[in-house]
Amino acid sequence: MNRADQYLKTIYVLEEMSDAPASTGDIADRLEVSPASANEMIGKLADRGLVEHEKYEGTVVTDKGEQRARTAVESYCVVQRFLHMVLEVDDYKREARTIEPVLDPTVVERLDTLIDRPTECPECFDGAIDQCDCLDLPETANASESVPSPTE
Repeated sequence: MNRADQYLKTIYVLEEMSDAPASTGDIADRLEVSPASANEMIGKLADRGLVEHEKYEGTVVTDKGEQRARTAVESYCVVQRFLHMVLEVDDYKREARTIEPVLDPTVVERLDTLIDRPTECPECFDGAIDQCDCLDLPETANASESVPSPTE
């Protein structure tokens, strides 16, 4: 997965969370980059037809970009589920944010065969808690966690 896909995933998740275009500031905050860097990548994505950006209005993923964004979210869910359910990694979110962007899609497909991923994936992803809503966790774990950025 490349950096462009990370931006698409972030824009898509922010759009889904607020049902509105993603602001450049929110994108930059979530990816822990400067607004200027976010703006530059948004411009590149717009040039490729993957997003539409209106100054002062925000950024939305186009139909062309949506499939890539959904695939990125799905990959992130697969890695999270694998780390949590199979490897029992405590800080699976941080680990998933670190390794998912560099995994080859074939590796993600193979990890997917080892987990029981819900059929509603990636709609099950909850951007507010940065994880799959279907991930089987004790209720207190979800309630006590802060919302980290996807690149923390």
